[in-house]
Amino acid sequence: MAIFDGASEAAIRLAAFAGIFLIMALLELALPRRRLRYSKARRWFTNVAVGAIDSLIVRLMGAFVVPLAAVSTALYVEAQGWGLFNWLDWPVWLEITLAVILLDLAIYGQHVASHKIPVLWLLHRVHHSDVDFDVTTAVRFHPVEIALSMLYKIVLVLILGPAPVAVVIFEIILNGCAMFNHANLALPGWLDRSLRLILVTPDMHRVHHSVIHAEHDTNYGFNLSIWDRIFGTYKAQPAKGHEQMRIGLEPWQDSRPTRLDWALLLPFREPDSTASATGSQAQEAAKTREA
Repeated sequence: MAIFDGASEAAIRLAAFAGIFLIMALLELALPRRRLRYSKARRWFTNVAVGAIDSLIVRLMGAFVVPLAAVSTALYVEAQGWGLFNWLDWPVWLEITLAVILLDLAIYGQHVASHKIPVLWLLHRVHHSDVDFDVTTAVRFHPVEIALSMLYKIVLVLILGPAPVAVVIFEIILNGCAMFNHANLALPGWLDRSLRLILVTPDMHRVHHSVIHAEHDTNYGFNLSIWDRIFGTYKAQPAKGHEQMRIGLEPWQDSRPTRLDWALLLPFREPDSTASATGSQAQEAAKTREA
């Protein structure tokens, strides 16, 4: 019997999102890691508005595409008996654990692809163009990227066939960890070192938002930190330290990324060679100039 339907799943996720967002926002006020460079009100409006548009786009997709989302796909797949876990019929606790781990690995791979494939990078650079780094950066993804990400997760669910509850748990963990590791939060050194053995911490993920290409091509994980260690993309600290490092993308170190219209139109702007290059391409260009 299905535990979730579309309405209950959406309510659970919204409650979890709102609660975690509020906690992270309050912790940022109490324990800030860095001094923000630009107007918080303007950035928050832009980032939250982008996140709201993302949610609307996913809902509009549901009006024309069935199933609506990953959880709806899981409900359908469960009824049809499709997918790896439905064939194996393992204990629920084991299925949930493995499904969360495999989905997290898949999201790591998607994130790497968004940096290495030029057309995906044009979309993903909206996220990286944020000139500061706090909890709202976690929802700053271009709507087209969010739509493609949802389609990707639907395909994963069709292949794996995880229980709907596993997908709900994964989505809550994914959103919660994204807000946590994008938070402008100063954790004690001993706590950061302990947590990052398993989870991606704010200091670990902040390195990924550095203007230095060699740094933003590291630390791709959102939930588990093990993937970066396994695949050799882990970097412990930024070269200039967390207080002095610059956040964002080199061509746009000004107030333009704080504007909503600018952020939404960024993928469609006439790109220059630096702004449109993926991290790997930019590194090769830099080596050529040095030579």
